[in-house]
Amino acid sequence: MLLYMIRHGVTEWNRLKKVQGAMDIPLAEEGIRLARLTGQALKNISFDLCFTSPLLRARQTAECIVGDRGIPVIPDERIQEINFGVLEGTQFKDQEGNVISKEMDVFFKNPICYQRPENGEDIRDILDRTRDFWEEKIHDPDLQDKTILISTHGCAMRALQQNIYREPENFWHGNVPPNCSVNIAEVIDGEARFLAEDKVYTG
Repeated sequence: MLLYMIRHGVTEWNRLKKVQGAMDIPLAEEGIRLARLTGQALKNISFDLCFTSPLLRARQTAECIVGDRGIPVIPDERIQEINFGVLEGTQFKDQEGNVISKEMDVFFKNPICYQRPENGEDIRDILDRTRDFWEEKIHDPDLQDKTILISTHGCAMRALQQNIYREPENFWHGNVPPNCSVNIAEVIDGEARFLAEDKVYTG
């Protein structure tokens, strides 16, 4: 099994440094352009199917990459972005890129200690649901010889990757995955290894 895990393209809220989470924000023009570039770079990959977060920005990214292949594109809420609850829609960085939200500062610097906001999730919540998705897919006998595209989000991507890293105390592994970054994993008999990490195609 080959898994191509991809973070969605840029949205207007990404540019405005607003907390996005479960809000259904579409790709910006730049996000569509980058998703199409990524699709062009992966045009020779014979994907068998695609799983996507049901949020629009992930679905649009998947569509740009899948193109006219005609493969199944299957929404799955387990790989949707973390829900930030009452924090969603707030600005978390200033114009210089400094984090100005106390809660989001903890989220980025020490995510295991990030407290679940009202109506939201914490890191353990997203680790649990993405692990459920991961275990189901890697042990599905019908998927063992498949090449699969997974279109997801920054935090959800790193949560999925914890099934390979197994270092929750080092959740981000140095950074939030860039928009449209591609992480490729090979899974054999339930054991996974990375073939590429955070690769971005810029044309």
